Amino acid sequence: MDEFLSQSSLELPNLDQALIDVATLDRLQGNEQPTHKPRILLLYGSTRERSFSRLLTQEAARILTLIGAETVVFDPSGLPLPDDAPENHPKVKELRDLVPWSEGQVWCSPERHGAMSAVFKAQIDWIPLAMGAVRPSQGKTLAVSSSLNGLLQAQV
Repeated sequence: MDEFLSQSSLELPNLDQALIDVATLDRLQGNEQPTHKPRILLLYGSTRERSFSRLLTQEAARILTLIGAETVVFDPSGLPLPDDAPENHPKVKELRDLVPWSEGQVWCSPERHGAMSAVFKAQIDWIPLAMGAVRPSQGKTLAVSSSLNGLLQAQV
C-alpha cells in the first residue's frame, strides 16, 4: 500500500496542480455552526397495512431522530401515478416540497421481481429532474435499503 502512495506516484504531469482544491479538515468542518438539525426525508415503497418497508423506514426515522436529525417520513398513500394527475395534486406538492427541504434521504422499497415497487418508483418519478438549474438530489446524502433480499435495480 505504501508503494502506491510513494512520492513518484503523486506526480501527475497531465494535471494542472494549481487547479486542484485540496480539502483540509478546517475547510470541511467550516466556520459556521448549523442553525438546525440535519433534515432527513424518508421514502418507502408499499401501501400495505403491514408493510415491512414502512416499518423499516419508521425504525430508521426513530434512530435518526435519536442521534439528532429532524425526520419526515412521506406516506405514499394517495400519490397518483406519474402523468396521471396535475403537478399541483396535494400529494405531489407535498413530496416536491419535502425534497428541497431535505439534506439527506433514506429510500426503502420492497423488491418486486428484482426491481423496486411501483409505489416507490412513482415517488421517484414525481421528483423533478431539475428545479431551475439544480437537481433536487444534488449535494444530498442518500441511503438506499430494501426490506427484502436487496434492491438490485437501485444498486445499478
